[in-house]
Amino acid sequence: MNRYTPEDIRNIALSGHGGTGKTSVAEAVMFSAGATNRLGSVDEGNTLSDYTDAEVERKISISTSMLHCDWKGTKINILDAPGYADFIGDAKTAIWASDIALTLVNAASGVEIGTDKAFGFADEFNRATVFLINHVDREFADCDGAVSAIQEHFGNGAVPFQIPVNAGEGFNQIIDVLQMKLVTYTDGKAEASEIPEEWQDQAEDLREQVVEGAAESDDDLIERYLEEGELTDEEIAQGLKNGMGNRTLFPIFVSAASKNIGVDLLLDFLSSFAPGPLDLPIPTAYKEGSEEEVALTVSDDDPLAAVVFKTISESVGDLSFLRVYSGSVQSGDDVFNPNRRANERIGQIYSMSGGKREDMDVVGAGDIGALIKLKDTHTGNTLCSRNTRLQIQSVEFPHPLIRVAVEPKSRGDEDKISTGLQSIHEEDPSFVAGYDAELRQIIAQGQGELHLTVVFDKLKSKFGVDVEVTEPRIPYRETIQSRAEAQYRHRKQSGGRGQYGEAYLRIAPRQRGDGFEFIDEVVGGAIPGKFIPAVEKGVVECMQRGVLAGYPVVDTQVTVYDGSFHPVDSSDMAFKLAGSFAFQNAFMDARPILLEPIYKVHVVVPDSYMGDVMADLNGRRGRIQGMDPEGNFQVIHAEVPLADLYKYSTSLRSMTQGTGDYTMEFSHYESAPHDVTQKVIEASEHDRELVEA
Repeated sequence: MNRYTPEDIRNIALSGHGGTGKTSVAEAVMFSAGATNRLGSVDEGNTLSDYTDAEVERKISISTSMLHCDWKGTKINILDAPGYADFIGDAKTAIWASDIALTLVNAASGVEIGTDKAFGFADEFNRATVFLINHVDREFADCDGAVSAIQEHFGNGAVPFQIPVNAGEGFNQIIDVLQMKLVTYTDGKAEASEIPEEWQDQAEDLREQVVEGAAESDDDLIERYLEEGELTDEEIAQGLKNGMGNRTLFPIFVSAASKNIGVDLLLDFLSSFAPGPLDLPIPTAYKEGSEEEVALTVSDDDPLAAVVFKTISESVGDLSFLRVYSGSVQSGDDVFNPNRRANERIGQIYSMSGGKREDMDVVGAGDIGALIKLKDTHTGNTLCSRNTRLQIQSVEFPHPLIRVAVEPKSRGDEDKISTGLQSIHEEDPSFVAGYDAELRQIIAQGQGELHLTVVFDKLKSKFGVDVEVTEPRIPYRETIQSRAEAQYRHRKQSGGRGQYGEAYLRIAPRQRGDGFEFIDEVVGGAIPGKFIPAVEKGVVECMQRGVLAGYPVVDTQVTVYDGSFHPVDSSDMAFKLAGSFAFQNAFMDARPILLEPIYKVHVVVPDSYMGDVMADLNGRRGRIQGMDPEGNFQVIHAEVPLADLYKYSTSLRSMTQGTGDYTMEFSHYESAPHDVTQKVIEASEHDRELVEA
């Protein structure tokens, strides 16, 4: 395989909302570059990048695919990322590992939630953004509307570089304002000609906007442009690269990828004008175990600094997608993983094209490749030289939006399910799972129902574990609203040495979040000092078990102020039991209540769905805290009980026809309504009866 220098590499993440045609663009790129001899179709299930059974069956991308091709001497690395919101973790890491976020926009739909997400990730990682309005050949294509939406949402730095002459059915002509040519596509072939007179003025106006965008990227260029009124081709090229690199310029292109219209022009632009590995900020690296920054250089001659941005678990070992920022990697190298503090030996290296692999001798600085059988390296980890140990800050994955409880259908699969879930988490950190000792359930969390469905399918196919999915318990808390006192004497005589211990307790509520406080006010030796810790231990154990409905007790002050003992029969166990039962008695006299977890929820929806979404949140006992405009969307801020958020992601997407999105994070605990409390108590009593039976 050819070796490329960093100047001749373009790392591109295909991003954007689901259904915008990212996989079709990847297919058209590969076909145009001669890397494949057919133009595959998502509907027919024969594309290069959507090659897994799950993707072919569902006709959507589920996992990031890596492809590569050569376009006129430039290596084009493509990361075809999922657009469906359930797989947002893959979309984020693809942009993290790339240099250019090629963000697709549906010509009929305009800016959508996925567009906004992709732009935000590119901004977070300082990556260039290029917009591609796709599906221009569709019946309801509205390119002018899509351009206006992009500019309204992302600013005037978004500039059209092309004009679709005959958008809609029959679309086959594009005016390229950089070349100032009309390009006509006939039977897959492009032919350039002069721009018709009726389009000349519009093309010249757009070209002026493009040149202004290039000039505004640099103080010297803007000064020259203002003085002379024009820039040379070389200055325009440098200005465009600078503008994309510093995120002041966001070019807009058009295409009908399924018919391979416009993709060659896009490739010409990306290879000639877009920034590469040398033109963009390198992620910050730190010396291992410290906050001291290490300056990285995009050069094969420098020490290795690379990140694993995706892991695919296979029967023969993990396949690790690697982006090299500095240095190089080749078979037989010994490298170090600072995240796991583990040494790794590099085995085979591949250049990927979907499910197809091509042997690769070395992955140089600025390039992307795949490694096989790393023994202890996972998504987000750094690989570096053993002698120059450094770590690149990992990506922060989105918080889970859905939680379910799982248990194996077959007894004896407990160990297998634990191993399988952990392996899947290491492959996809946006999925989180673990045993919750308080709830006594295995809790699996992900980005949506489809995300979890794919995880559980993988768990069955790769680890042989079939699971039952149920609604998870809610981590309620118990507390009190008033003071109370109680006493309990534990006395037991069974022929030999007896048991005796008596404790008087006073309990009082504390401010929310102040936790537990134990006070010893015993005087006169009513309870010997050596038994006071046993009383406290009994209280703490009772609080952990809960009194009202079996949930931990919080924010309570407990004072032991009196008691009695027996010189022979008293023991730690006797006083622990006395403390436990005395606390139970006092707790039930102190106006106990149940506390439920409340989450902050931020819902992003188009204006047209505001009413439905707000009504639904109110129906979930949510409290609307406010609203903010965000481009073409509205952001609704609310506080909602966790108990009413089960599978909310599915409901929201159904309610908004896939255009809504949300995030959620824990806020606080507050008193649950009486009817909720009664239901929880009844459910707890029912569970206790089943256990006792």
